[in-house]
Amino acid sequence: MSYKFNIKKLAAAGILCAVAVVGSTFSVPVFGSMCAPVQHMINILCAVLLGPGYGLGVAFVASLLRNLMGLGTLLAFPGSMCGALLCGLAWKYSKNNLPLTLVAEVLGTAILGGLLATPIATAFMGKTDLTFYAFIIPFLISTVAGSIISGFLVFALKKSGALQNMTEALNH
Repeated sequence: MSYKFNIKKLAAAGILCAVAVVGSTFSVPVFGSMCAPVQHMINILCAVLLGPGYGLGVAFVASLLRNLMGLGTLLAFPGSMCGALLCGLAWKYSKNNLPLTLVAEVLGTAILGGLLATPIATAFMGKTDLTFYAFIIPFLISTVAGSIISGFLVFALKKSGALQNMTEALNH
């Protein structure tokens, strides 16, 4: 098997992962989960700049580091990873449709991640009095905030031509 790594993309992924971890210090507790809108902003930036595979990897590593450093909970994994994968796939297969990518981040994090968080909270965090959809609203609050921020950022980068320059630099 031959694996081809783009060093520029790997370095950018590392930087975005670091921003996600540092940005998680600006989280808000909502119903037992830590809402970290910076992670969702990073998910979308990864989707736009790096693609779904790197986005999923950044979400996993950022969630792992946040947990190891005591900045997050196990619920960081399903929320961030589902959102990162779905918005990465949306950006890639929709030919760079930003509104669809933002919606995919929200649906991936709030709906899929929110539904997957309940069994994780029950099995590993000792939360037994949860309904199956207990984390959808807190995840929704977090991801909508991060999606709005990244939507403005990506739109500004796209309009100025910087997004195209960044993408070309990462792919060559």
